[in-house]
Amino acid sequence: MAMLTYKRLPYLKAYIHVLAIMPLVYLGLAIDADALGGDPVQAVIHFLGKGALNLLLATLVISPLAKRYKEGLLISTRRVVGLYCFFYASLHLVAFAWLDLGWDIALLLDELVKRPYIWLGMIAFIILLLLALTSPMWVRRKMKRNWQKLHNFIYLAAILTPVHYYLSVKSGWIEPSIYALLVVLLLSQRRK
Repeated sequence: MAMLTYKRLPYLKAYIHVLAIMPLVYLGLAIDADALGGDPVQAVIHFLGKGALNLLLATLVISPLAKRYKEGLLISTRRVVGLYCFFYASLHLVAFAWLDLGWDIALLLDELVKRPYIWLGMIAFIILLLLALTSPMWVRRKMKRNWQKLHNFIYLAAILTPVHYYLSVKSGWIEPSIYALLVVLLLSQRRK
């Protein structure tokens, strides 16, 4: 395996940018081609939510990979992957509030009462928001040890997100269960 160097790092980050943006291009083309099935609104919402979940898992897998292959520079890619995770989660929330609820606050409050999984998603989103806001290096330096304490909440977001997904789907528990299993496996790697 080729060693990651400071010279190669910008290329890896550029590759991450391309990989993170490609699904959005695909989604845009699918919307344009009217290829999202019978319920395109739900298709968009779920697509963006799964994108956020996939990026959250990718964020969690970086540290074990860096440790296993002794590639310390790989850790510096966590921030960009994490920010894309937050970006997808933001798009997921906007799609839900706009396309599903039409920005109706009363309907949102009603949904919060009727559907507890929305609370789980909102808690996970708030965690991701706080992590994104505190991701710049100058904030990290200012927060000192509190930065790591805050960023450990990513593990809570990683647990809440598959549960949110599981409770939000009307049918089909297999895919959310696979995500939950992957989260458990990744979190178990942290203890070793």
